[in-house]
Amino acid sequence: MKQAPGRGLPPVHLWHPEHCGEIDIVIQKDGAWRHEGALISREALVRLFSTVLRKDPDGYCLVTPVEKMRITVEDAPFVAVRVDRAGDALRFLTNVGDEVEAGPHNAIRVEMSPDGEPRPYLHVRRGLEALIARPVFYELVEMAEERATPDGPVLGVASNGAWFPIGPAT
Repeated sequence: MKQAPGRGLPPVHLWHPEHCGEIDIVIQKDGAWRHEGALISREALVRLFSTVLRKDPDGYCLVTPVEKMRITVEDAPFVAVRVDRAGDALRFLTNVGDEVEAGPHNAIRVEMSPDGEPRPYLHVRRGLEALIARPVFYELVEMAEERATPDGPVLGVASNGAWFPIGPAT
């Protein structure tokens, strides 16, 4: 994974602060971040928060060496807003500027929502996922190849030596 220019990821997986609480931050299904109901419109601030985001067994939280604050995530914390084919890799761009190549460590998965619509996701890092935006998913469908499986023909995409089913070939 490649971070947005000028930043690296802090080691949030190593931080276990004693002070824990909650903060009224919500990441909406469309990737918008809100604090106390107001949209956080400063892109740089959202990007900063995204680097200290962690998914723990008790939910999503923003973590520093001295503080852990739980937040609400309505679906996935990120949105994949672009995909490009780069050789044998599918390279995604998220709404917070991260570049992620799908592959064995960054899987693509598709769930079906209760209304029968596909909900595609990309693993970004340490259990954090990006919802693949509908136009980007349509691009994946255009790139898809059909494969025979025990359950019948399936459409899927290949990236970095891994194959990811994205839906039935009907």
